[in-house]
Amino acid sequence: MAENGEEKLIAVARHIAKTLGHTDNAMTDDILQIFSNFDGRLREKLNENLNDGDDSRNGVAALDQTLKSLDRQISRYVTVDHPIWSDSADASTFLDAVDELVAAIREWTPMAADKAVTACLDRAEDLLQQCMFRLEEEFKLLMERGGADPFENTDGGGGAYVDSDDEEDNDEYDEAEIPVAHPVSDYNIIIDALPSGTINDLHEISKRMVGAGYGKECSLAYSSCRRDFLEESLSRLGFSGLQKSNAALEDDDNEVEIDKWIKAINMAVRVFYPSERRLCDRVFGYSSSTAAAADLSFMEACRISSMELLNFANGIAMGSRAPDRLFKILDVYEAVKDLMPEFEVLFADQYCLFIRNEAIGVWKRLGESIRGIFMELENLIRRDPAKAAVPGGGLHPITRYVMNYLRAACSRPTLEQVFDENVVPPVGVDRSFSPSSPLAVQIAWIMEVLESNIEAKSKIYRDPALSSVFMMNNGRYIVKKVKDDELGSLLGDDWIRKHVGKVRQYHVNYQRNSWNKILNTLKLDNNNLSPNVASKSFKEKLKLFNSHFEEICRTQSTWAIFDEQLKEELKLSVNGALLPAYKTFLARFLNIQDIAKYAEKHVKFNVEDVEDRINGLFQGTAVSGSGRK
Repeated sequence: MAENGEEKLIAVARHIAKTLGHTDNAMTDDILQIFSNFDGRLREKLNENLNDGDDSRNGVAALDQTLKSLDRQISRYVTVDHPIWSDSADASTFLDAVDELVAAIREWTPMAADKAVTACLDRAEDLLQQCMFRLEEEFKLLMERGGADPFENTDGGGGAYVDSDDEEDNDEYDEAEIPVAHPVSDYNIIIDALPSGTINDLHEISKRMVGAGYGKECSLAYSSCRRDFLEESLSRLGFSGLQKSNAALEDDDNEVEIDKWIKAINMAVRVFYPSERRLCDRVFGYSSSTAAAADLSFMEACRISSMELLNFANGIAMGSRAPDRLFKILDVYEAVKDLMPEFEVLFADQYCLFIRNEAIGVWKRLGESIRGIFMELENLIRRDPAKAAVPGGGLHPITRYVMNYLRAACSRPTLEQVFDENVVPPVGVDRSFSPSSPLAVQIAWIMEVLESNIEAKSKIYRDPALSSVFMMNNGRYIVKKVKDDELGSLLGDDWIRKHVGKVRQYHVNYQRNSWNKILNTLKLDNNNLSPNVASKSFKEKLKLFNSHFEEICRTQSTWAIFDEQLKEELKLSVNGALLPAYKTFLARFLNIQDIAKYAEKHVKFNVEDVEDRINGLFQGTAVSGSGRK
């Protein structure tokens, strides 16, 4: 308690002394000395405080002298109009002065409660700020000067200083400019656009700026220079940025711009950005204290170019879902998908996470667009109207278009990956069909929509036989395109067998609707008729045969069968059914009494004539419109 009382008494004495002495420290000390003469108990305590005061004054005086000395040194450098780093000795001296200034500030900051110390620290902070401004300027000059030469006389995205992983060997490359090979086929390379000596100088500056609390300013200085480098590199690859590229795409969605973009994003994500990440780490160091500055610098350097590249892909995804855009979107989808591992690794820190997430979002939207195109293809098939019939029952353009489209689409392995999600079979799909994948479900459904559309178009034909030929042509074309193709692997053998059976049934329907009527005229009566009655009956049947046969041959000679094998099968089938019956009929007819001498009058076609006329069927053009078969 007594000790606490003495402390309070001393504090009161000091307060009175300071109040009387105002700001004059010497007067304050004299007054405290007088107080100590009144009571010996205060002498020891006050003397201790007076001694402490002397030490403090001496320390502040030393700090003041240090700051004056540093001010003279530093001012000589911060005011010069030429780069400090043009002379390595000047750069080293300036950095030593900065280090000494930072050390003084750190040493005296805990004593900032003292007004004299605070005044010195304020001066020191002002001086430090001048140092940081000059260091930032020098940093930018080094970045610009170091990155200038490699751009000249190079192709494919700017030049580079090849940097060895072995730091001891770096010096031999300091003076040598080694351009990247063009075109680049191997992306497993790392380049530095700055020489090793410049990188070391930048590291020394960044270390001081980050240590002094100016890490953000250093990061912005770094990124402002490197951002221009990356954009210039991409421009040299033909990618002119989002606005110009989208303007070109709006004209005709041309493949040239997409090809340029694919080249640019591959170079950016596989070469430029990894190289930039490595350069950032070398400039700012690998310690935990500088990690945030390195991450921020990398993000700011890559942000604009990476977002422009991704926004280009996003514009493709958000565009029209017309079926003819599928292959362009697939190209873009494949490019983004192949680069996702690099996006995951490069942009994983807190600053870059939004770039990685945007890449994932663009990738997903491209997949949604591709799936949406197949839905639009369904709608296109449904909306295709049953207007005029295809002449001769030939191949309908919608069948040719859809089958060639699906064959080309399914030749892209990526397409199956796009559909590899849980997909419920569309309502109405054939439940007896067991698809092997979600893509197979989609293809099977489109095939059903196409078949329904073709069946509706077949009803335009008034002649049932011609309707069967139309269905036969289109059904055979579908089966032929599916067989021995990726479509066949997706749809499976059961699907193929089922549709081969459908084509066979159309064949049967054709023969029944065309030739059964003629075959009926050739049927022989088993009744024992008198010669006169039999002669009259045979003459009538022969007359009907001649009329029907000539009419069918004249009509069906203009019909079309696109597949030569199918055409021959049909002719053989008709010959096989008609010729034996006609031979038998003629033999019976010519055996009738007194008929042989009038045979030429009634027999218009001999057997060879019938065969020739059948072989002249189906001479029409099988494919309506132009395009691939």
